[in-house]
This record gives sequence, C-alpha cells and structure tokens, in this order.
Amino acid sequence: MRPQTLSAQAPRVELSAREFILGKLPTIIVEPTEELIFEIRMLDSLAIQTRDLSKTYRDGWFGRRKVQALAGVSLSVNRGEIFGLLGPNGAGKTTLIKVLLGLVHKSSGEAEMLGRPAGHRSTRRKIGYLPEHHRIPHHLTGNTALEYYGGLSNVPLREIRRLRPKLLEMVGLGRWGKTLVRKYSKGMSQRLGLAQAMLHDPDLLILDEPTDGVDPVGRAEIREVLGRLKSEGKTIFLNSHLLQEVELVCDRVAILGRGKLRRMDTVHALRQHTSLEAVLTLRSDESSVRRLLNGRAVLAAESVDPEHLRITVEAADQPALDHWIDLLRQGGISIAAVGRRQQTLEQAFLDLIMNDGTDDKEGVNRPT
Repeated sequence: MRPQTLSAQAPRVELSAREFILGKLPTIIVEPTEELIFEIRMLDSLAIQTRDLSKTYRDGWFGRRKVQALAGVSLSVNRGEIFGLLGPNGAGKTTLIKVLLGLVHKSSGEAEMLGRPAGHRSTRRKIGYLPEHHRIPHHLTGNTALEYYGGLSNVPLREIRRLRPKLLEMVGLGRWGKTLVRKYSKGMSQRLGLAQAMLHDPDLLILDEPTDGVDPVGRAEIREVLGRLKSEGKTIFLNSHLLQEVELVCDRVAILGRGKLRRMDTVHALRQHTSLEAVLTLRSDESSVRRLLNGRAVLAAESVDPEHLRITVEAADQPALDHWIDLLRQGGISIAAVGRRQQTLEQAFLDLIMNDGTDDKEGVNRPT
C-alpha cells in the first residue's frame, strides 16, 4: 500500500514520541510537531543533569553573610535507574532537590530535568515528589487524600478513583482507604505519600526519605515497589539517611559533602574500595595458628566450624598478603580461602566524609 500524505482536510493524528519512533501508523506520513520532536529528543536525554551548579544563601543584616550550600556540583542521572543522593546534615542535599524542582533559584551553573531547565512548568507535570516532612490534612481519609492531591495534579476524579485501589494496595494500604489520616502511623503516612507521588504516572520520582518511620517489613515492601517502577522505565531519585536501604535498591549514588560532589559511582564500585585488611579461612585451630605466627598481629580470629578458623590480618598490599600466605604454608597450615574485607556502603560513605572533614561542627548550621 502506498503511503498517504496527510492533507489539510485529513483528520488530525496525535502521536506520542514512543508511537512515532515505533511507527504505529505505517501507511500515513505524519509531519512531526515541535512538541513531538522535543519528546523524541527527550527520550535520549538524561533524567537529571547539573553542571557546575552553585547556590549561595545570604544571611544577617543586609545579606552580608554568605553561606554556600552548593559549590560546583556536576552530576547526571540516567533514565530508568534508581539513583541515591547521600550526605551528612548540611551537605546540600535538600538545596539540590529544591533547585531541581524550581523551588529555589540557583546562583550559577546549569540544572536540567527530563531535557528541560529545572523548574520548567511542563516538566513538573512529569515529576512525582515525596518531601521529607510531608503533612497530609488529618480530616482526610486515604481515599480523599488521593483525590485532593490528584486534583492538584489535574488528574480527573474518575481516573483517580480508578487508580486509587491499585495504588493503595501497592503501598500496603489496601484496607485503609476509608480510615482517617489522623489514625495513620508515621509509616502509613509515608506509604500514602508515596502513593500520591505515583498518582499522575510521572516519568521521574523524587523521594526524600521515603522509608523514614517505616518498619522493616514496610521498607522491604517499598523496595519492591521501587523495583517495579524501575522495571516500568521510571527514574527514581532517592535521598535517604538509611544507607543500608540505599545499598539494597540503588544502581548509582552521589555523595555530597559541604556542598561539593565528593564521589559519584555505582554502589558496587564504592564498596570495592581496597581494604587494608585481608581475611583468610584456614583449616586449623586457633592455638596452632597463633603458635605459628609467634606474636604477629592478628586483628581478629573466629571459628567457622570445628575444622576451620577465619583470621583477619593487616595487609596493605599484595606483597604483604603474599608474606602471610607463605608463612602459613611453610607452617603446614592449609588455606581454604583468601579475600579482602569488603566495605559496606556505610563504611565507604564514612571514609569519604571523614577524610574530607565534612562531618564537623561547622557543617551543622549549613543549609541542607
């Protein structure tokens, strides 16, 4: 069949960017609109990107005192990933989120979300936001709260009522839709806040401490929800002090300290920082090992089972580790396993922050 050119009298054909790319209408040549061209370009753009982003607050009489909350932050968040933002109090995390949402004006640099400048009106419609200290009016129920917030996002009431049961069930509040919010625990309020952030089907979710006050079972359920959203192609920008949660759910993280980007990498790469300690699992008992080592420092020793002992020794480099292995073998002790002690994300975070001097008294009064 020959393609048919769309004439002025032909009915208008509306295509999304994804439909245009996939060629949903093979027999009609459609001239893409400016908005469609932008959406196609946006599909290849980063979800979030900042370049040398800085924010300086003014304080005191006539604004003479300057406090720099962000200092040349350059980071990028890929589409479809779960990205964690970490940092101590006063590191600039909240300021960064406010700049991205257009709630605070930057002092210099660039910030983009979904291919447009941060704070752009059309971009905000595609963002779901859960603030850290959100307050849902207590006279509302779970159901009416979603109607209220959905209305603020211009979601039709019929659509809200259609989506509401699924969303409440997804966050573990399926039986609590008719209950007044004032009877909710803090964890339940967090779950409801997450539901409202997802109500208008955003492309990007910005979640500030989403598991704050949620019990371990609830945190596991929220992690499952985030994983499901990621599988649907959603991008999640997560700010949390619970580093174990970040470690379990995030693909990449950025660590801020005193307004500067200290490191941005995958969780795996951050944990792979070389430790000065080596762990050796030996087929021996503790007394035999200590007698062989003859006073050499063993940082820790624990029995794995009746036949195996695990020891931790200091080995700053490979030659030092080889020395320990040679010594044990010469003494007739069989080595079952050798490895470096792997850092947790929390240990990697503390090493970066403490070494950079960011966790001091001066940072306590800094904007967050």
